[in-house]
Amino acid sequence: MTVRRTLKQSIQEQREALEKSLVTPLSRIAKACEAAWPDRQALDDVLLKQLKIIPNCTFLYALDTNGVQISDNISSSGLLPEHYGRDRSKRPYMKEAVPVSGFLLSEAYISLRVSRPSLTALQVVRKNDEVVGFIGADFDLRNLPVTAEMYDEPAMWRQIKGDVAIRSTLFQQTRAESLLDKEIDQAMSILEELTVAHGMFQCVLHFSSSRATIWLMNDPYRYHILQAEELSDPDICLAYPYHEYPKDALIPAESMSAILDNMKQLRFTDENIYLRSASINIFNGMISLTFSCDGSHYMPYQEFIDKNINFWVGSTA
Repeated sequence: MTVRRTLKQSIQEQREALEKSLVTPLSRIAKACEAAWPDRQALDDVLLKQLKIIPNCTFLYALDTNGVQISDNISSSGLLPEHYGRDRSKRPYMKEAVPVSGFLLSEAYISLRVSRPSLTALQVVRKNDEVVGFIGADFDLRNLPVTAEMYDEPAMWRQIKGDVAIRSTLFQQTRAESLLDKEIDQAMSILEELTVAHGMFQCVLHFSSSRATIWLMNDPYRYHILQAEELSDPDICLAYPYHEYPKDALIPAESMSAILDNMKQLRFTDENIYLRSASINIFNGMISLTFSCDGSHYMPYQEFIDKNINFWVGSTA
């Protein structure tokens, strides 16, 4: 049985792997710095020699117990003396409580130097059983290897509330017929054909503004925009070559008709609470719906097919 990983689990696995790789070398560096503490030149010499045992480290440095830097920044390109005396006490990693073990892997933060996601590992330095400071190791997240497996997007119904200002004026507005509404049956047939036989694997359908943004198997990294005129013209299918329906799609080809029909009903059932936009991704197996109240729903395709119109009108209201 395949274990589905959540986003939080994937992040935690990555952090655990990184922490495991850093505990021993940082402890070794802290030990090597004891005799040099707090002499700037001596600390720089030690840190320069030890940098190589911490792969992917951007900067290595020493701090006193107040968070003030007492060494230069040590990098793969050499010393950066301008950081000597820098007060790091207000940085996010200095505000976290260091565990009893003496090692801390901080939460990610945005670096001041390059404004990119980074994190810092801190190791307590003790001299004669007294805490005298810390060794800090900074990492740019883009330089770290990803060891955790990709997380799985949750395949469950999720409801997300939208703009409060829109919800507060919901019953002061009514659906205005769009160009797409006038040709809805033909447009839905064309979208079904594009999905089943022409390689469209994702579609975002904007009912109110009469357009669809589509992604194709033959050109997955670029989107195509179809406006009402194209969506109501069967000739549009000639622009996209035949593509066999992918076997690993989670949404069966035969379910597309029911999905699109449900969307059409949600567009017209109520004049105040109506479907404004919707999306389909055949590989995720998910449907998204955004209503006139700006509330959004993400749900598995079969659950969407099984819900009746009375459910939606009551739930959205």
